Amino acid sequence: MTGDEGVRLLGPAEIRGLAESLGVHPTKKLGQNFVHDPNTVRRIAAAAGLDDTDVVMEVGPGLGSLTLGLLPRAAHLHAVELDPVLAARLPATVAEYAPGLTDRLTVHHRDALQITAAEMDPAPTALVANLPYNVAVPVVLQALANLPSLRKGLVMVQLEVAERLTAAPGSKIYGIPSVKLAWYASSRQAGKVPAAVFWPVPNVESGLVAFTLRPQPETAVPRTEVFAVVDAAFAQRRKTLRAALAGWAGGPAQAEIALRAAGVDPQARGEQLTVTEFAAIAAHRYREPR
Repeated sequence: MTGDEGVRLLGPAEIRGLAESLGVHPTKKLGQNFVHDPNTVRRIAAAAGLDDTDVVMEVGPGLGSLTLGLLPRAAHLHAVELDPVLAARLPATVAEYAPGLTDRLTVHHRDALQITAAEMDPAPTALVANLPYNVAVPVVLQALANLPSLRKGLVMVQLEVAERLTAAPGSKIYGIPSVKLAWYASSRQAGKVPAAVFWPVPNVESGLVAFTLRPQPETAVPRTEVFAVVDAAFAQRRKTLRAALAGWAGGPAQAEIALRAAGVDPQARGEQLTVTEFAAIAAHRYREPR
């Protein structure tokens, strides 16, 4: 099992051996499902579209399967791992399986939802990760909000989450994650990953989501104000926007005024609007005297 630049990748025997030596028993609480198929690792590493200047942030490296596939393709890799046992072991695994690339790795024993840009030097340009299912969306959105150096990403998430993140307006699964990711980036589904390549085998399929950062919508309204409209619109997604945004706007009449000022039909529903339209609605209220 050979990877780029003499790197050896982890297969089923290596994964189970490492876990046994560490006394690691994968837990649902931490969303631990370890990839044990080298071909899948190569596929994900290639799909990430990295160049030799990219600095990768990998969330939840676990036993190091994907880490070993990414290191030859990146200038540096920040591995952010919550589990103290796994975080402590990762440098030794890289030294054993990718001995020439140890200087490219920095391990952060941290919660990915709390890590800051100041803690990562050099600054990350790409988020590439097999994300725990239970925190996938918050991790992606938090990274995009707090790491201005990011340019692109490829994340593996539950297939249903992948579909929601990349959904377009008008779709039944278009919702808060779809709109908020669209605020930062263009995104697309980049393939499915079968359950059989994981240990333990999850009871759902996984999907890859690729995204590329783009200029945020042109508006003087802070992101938090726009996201407040999004949250309100989808909190009661069966209702018209006139009704759903009443609490946010101060009443149905005020909501209708804001909607009409933004060129949005008050009888429309949140799932029909683009992120730009949500920003236009927020802009009307934001400009009003408080």
